[in-house]
Amino acid sequence: MVLLRSTDEFKRWFLAKVRVMLAPGRNPFDNLDSQTTSTATANGHTPHGPRTPDSPSQEIRHMYAEYQPMQIRYFTLHSTKYYWSDTAQNFVVFTGLEDLEVTCSTVHSKHSTGLSRNQQEYRRLFFGVNEIAVKVPSVFKLLIKEVLNPFYIFQLFSVILWSADEYYYYAAAIVFMSVVSIATSLYTIKKQYVMLHDMVAAHSIVRVSVIRANNEIEEAMSTDLVPGDVMVIPSNGTIMPCDAVLVSGTCIVNESMLTGESVPVTKTNLPNPRQGGRGSDSDTVYCTEEHKRHTLFCGTNVIQTRFYSGELVKAVVVRTGFSTAKGQLVRSILYPKPTDFKLYRDAYLFLLCLVAVAGIGFIYSIALSIINKVPAKTIIIESLDIITITVPPALPAAMTAGIVYAQRRLKHIGIFCISPQRINICGQLNLVCFDKTGTLTEDGLDLWGIQRVENKSFLLSEENAYRESLVKSQFVACMATCHSLTKIEGQLSGDPLDLKMFEATGWILEEATEEETSLHNRIMPTVVRPPKQLLPEPTVSSQQDMELYELSQSGYEIGIVRQFPFSSALQRMSVVTRTLGEKRMEAFLKGAPEVVASLCKKDTVPEDFAEVLEDYTKQGFRVIALAHRRLESKLTWHKVQNVSRDHIEANMEFLGLIIMQNKLKPETPGVLEDLRRANIRTVMVTGDNMLTAISVARDCGMIPPEDRVIIADALPPKDGQAAKINWRYADNPTKSSGKATRLEEVEISLEDVSQGEEARQSERYHFAMSGKAFAVITEHFQDLLQKLVLHGTVFARMAPDQKTQLVEVLQSVDYFVGMCGDGANDCGALKRAHGGISLSELEASVASPFTSRTPNISCVPNLIREGRAALITSFCVFKFMALYSIIQYISVTLLYSILSNLGDFQFLFIDIAIILLIVFTMSLNPAWKELVPRRPPSGLISGPLLFSVLTQILVCLGFQTMAFLWVRKQSWWEPWTPLSDTRGDFNQTFCLSSQCACNLSSSSNISLELNETELDDHYIKNYENTTLFYVSSFQYLIVAIVFSKGKPFRQPSYKNWPFVLSACSLYAFLFFILFYPISAIDDFLEIVCVPFQWRLTILLIVFVNAVVCILVETLVLDVVLWKLVFSRDKQGSYASGPAAPTAQGSIDLWGCGCVSWPCCRQKRVPKARYMHLAQELSVDPDWPPKPKTTTEAKPPPPSAPPAGQPPPPTRPENGSYRIIAAS
Repeated sequence: MVLLRSTDEFKRWFLAKVRVMLAPGRNPFDNLDSQTTSTATANGHTPHGPRTPDSPSQEIRHMYAEYQPMQIRYFTLHSTKYYWSDTAQNFVVFTGLEDLEVTCSTVHSKHSTGLSRNQQEYRRLFFGVNEIAVKVPSVFKLLIKEVLNPFYIFQLFSVILWSADEYYYYAAAIVFMSVVSIATSLYTIKKQYVMLHDMVAAHSIVRVSVIRANNEIEEAMSTDLVPGDVMVIPSNGTIMPCDAVLVSGTCIVNESMLTGESVPVTKTNLPNPRQGGRGSDSDTVYCTEEHKRHTLFCGTNVIQTRFYSGELVKAVVVRTGFSTAKGQLVRSILYPKPTDFKLYRDAYLFLLCLVAVAGIGFIYSIALSIINKVPAKTIIIESLDIITITVPPALPAAMTAGIVYAQRRLKHIGIFCISPQRINICGQLNLVCFDKTGTLTEDGLDLWGIQRVENKSFLLSEENAYRESLVKSQFVACMATCHSLTKIEGQLSGDPLDLKMFEATGWILEEATEEETSLHNRIMPTVVRPPKQLLPEPTVSSQQDMELYELSQSGYEIGIVRQFPFSSALQRMSVVTRTLGEKRMEAFLKGAPEVVASLCKKDTVPEDFAEVLEDYTKQGFRVIALAHRRLESKLTWHKVQNVSRDHIEANMEFLGLIIMQNKLKPETPGVLEDLRRANIRTVMVTGDNMLTAISVARDCGMIPPEDRVIIADALPPKDGQAAKINWRYADNPTKSSGKATRLEEVEISLEDVSQGEEARQSERYHFAMSGKAFAVITEHFQDLLQKLVLHGTVFARMAPDQKTQLVEVLQSVDYFVGMCGDGANDCGALKRAHGGISLSELEASVASPFTSRTPNISCVPNLIREGRAALITSFCVFKFMALYSIIQYISVTLLYSILSNLGDFQFLFIDIAIILLIVFTMSLNPAWKELVPRRPPSGLISGPLLFSVLTQILVCLGFQTMAFLWVRKQSWWEPWTPLSDTRGDFNQTFCLSSQCACNLSSSSNISLELNETELDDHYIKNYENTTLFYVSSFQYLIVAIVFSKGKPFRQPSYKNWPFVLSACSLYAFLFFILFYPISAIDDFLEIVCVPFQWRLTILLIVFVNAVVCILVETLVLDVVLWKLVFSRDKQGSYASGPAAPTAQGSIDLWGCGCVSWPCCRQKRVPKARYMHLAQELSVDPDWPPKPKTTTEAKPPPPSAPPAGQPPPPTRPENGSYRIIAAS
């Protein structure tokens, strides 16, 4: 069965074979109390033979012997199975437990007891083996796929034709180049598959402990796991083989594979709302994204586990195989969205044009041969030969040469490439996404200093808090307790910010052992205490009783009773602590300064708080505020465990600021400035939190100091309300001297649009959003998404698949996107981007087309420079090969008119000595030393390039035709014969004794007479042939020099000494044989002797031809047309100032003025989607969104009103969103 008329996720047509599977039910989550999988088979075949250990028992088989299985149709595409659903009348994908939309309480009540063996086998029919299998194709399969390329098929046709025409030498050269090209390509592709297979296979199959429905624990292979299985996480940790949600215990996990941040994360068990008697109101549907704090993802490393009161650490399997987080990452590498580059599309169109030209010559050749009664074999060979002349079989090798040289230059500067075709695409990059940690910045933060508050005023800043006078201060106590650090194998681990902050205090952290925890049922606190050398002598307080005093003599310790983890939405974290010897508990708060200040009593916040904060943020520091509060005495240890966060985080006392420094790599600011000057946008996409990302973006110059940052906080639909976006300013730019902006959220007023148009357009702004907001906007604000990414600069907390989605959205508005990252979480984006470059030689290098040995972003401008040089080289080579074909086509067509042709060795000299030598040396121009603020054209079908090719074709056609007709008009011309050169009257009339080059020896005359019959058959030797051979040979060299362009993308051609040497040598040889003929060379090339005056005439024709070609290419094309096309690169606010004037400035201005008058009378609509959007937004009074406003998603269209009633009033709306009026 074949599924017809369907497209995959990339909107491409595909062909898939639909198979039939027999199963007990249609839904993998059906109850199997009265069913079994004993008769379930795949592909419609019932198994026979002896019973295997894993098959159901004979008793169950006998019990359900009368069972009739159901037929389920399915097909597999891109490692995903699609099953037919009668309900949906479509093919659907079963991803896992989330398909049931189970609530958190249901996960605990119905899915935490495990599956029976029968249920597991039944589900495995649908979900398959839990394995991420990367199959390495055989060399034979890869060879067949590579050889079926249209170019290689055409080359095979050409080689067969040339062999039939006894043109063996060039055929052998083409075969040799093709074999080398195919072998290199196969080696590269095979190596990529093997690397990816080895990366995925590592730790993908492990032994696991699975809990069955009867509470028995059995050992099994991870490949047997299915959604719904309950696995036991070992205490010594493991590599997760699937996505699973914790239902008991706690795990410490390294998720660097997903987030790129090598920071251990604590995963807690999924809360059970019904267990605490809170009812069903707080019972939400389980979602891996919303409950990622409780979800263990496939491929992440569980470092250690913690359990209480003898409980096992259990997790319910949610997704397996390619449905897991790691599986989706591998799928994005295996099946990337195809990159469509205009150059290659245009190349095929251009070749089709050449084929059309060849078709005309083909028909012309056949008609002429039939009229002149040429033998059938000769007609077939010569008419087909004109096709191989017009469409050059050497074109793939010629195009590859420039890319190979660029690849070699990249390797020389430490950039390795596994996808050479991407080098050309890198020349078009106009936007680059950067990961933050390890890419723009060094790993981690450094403590710059602290600034405490006393009596509602800031004290002077201090370098550190490691002092005896501060050891018992609330400020240091907050630094020592308000964190999420944990000990792993005796080493402190956690968020780098928390780690630096805690290390600055010098305190010691102690955690409860497993034995202590089991005795205290998960309430045994983590304890922190200062080193003894910092402690002063203890004093007795009047409030302390004797027992507490004795306890205080054992040391100053603070126990962390409860922790409210950091929330990116709330921008803060807090802890509840109790100091040894104190009756009352205390709360400490840490977070964004504005947020912390808003939760503190007004009389504790210094009046100059906003000014001090702004001073630090302007310097690029990351500022954290601390606060403290003594809790009520009625709050006991047990009550604190159930108290709400809002109750704790209120009426705090402001303690001061911690100033952290996120050190940039020294190369980062300079590289970003180079990219900005080159009109290349830079975007940060990171797994780190929003505030850090914005701070780093300002520090490195990605966001200039005077620019606004507008944060888009998107909220999903909830309680019947539509999704909405709350807009707010992240901070105040330098030019704004007011107080810090309050992060309030209000609805927009329709009248709030009054702002000066000039001021609004001159103000530059950047959007920042989190991964959660990005997901909501992608789903509910499709029309708004493209407008946001137009000025989106910071994307924080982005999951790996979201990074890939962002790259795709940027590409959808016609950006050429580069991606630079260093972690496995960047793999999908690196593969999807037009040019992905990895700074790591580990996982990311497998997916990334480019890998840099230099661990900083200086490789990015180098890659773009080489890409631009390679792209211009490709244009030059393509244009040269097109002209070579047409020039040769013109020569052959003219000669066909007199039933002549070029000789085999003339073809050989042109094809190998001139064309291959020139092609392989003209590609050697190195890249220009700096990035210029403009890009090369992206395709061949553009005005300047077409103008260049067509004008050169016309020039060459004109001069060849003129030479062909002119030679026939000469008084000495007659149909050539072997005796023409020795006729006395000819020599006496046209040759002076000192100048004649036609005196042939008697041996030569004899040789010519002996071969007269053979020469007459092909009629190669004649005056027209010799004239066109000389003129066309010089034309090849002329267009090679004219097309070999240098600045601003490549070094000048005179610095390419192999090309200069080759061109000069060929010129010298042609001049030599033109003015000093040697009989051996003339016989070899089958050229005839012509009078000396005609040789001078040929020289004159060639000289005028060269002058006209150079004038057309340099003056008309470079000065006039290219300037108009390059103006498309001015990207509104992202464009830098004009380039420095050159010596040609006045000529350029004149050329642009002449051409722009007819072209610019009507306003041009930009071709690029992002430029079109920028043009629309520049006149939109409601853009950018005002701060403190809300944008709401448009609800579904209302039903039609009853007949006779007017429709309800509408509000202003725009696509998928609308502005809501303030109430």
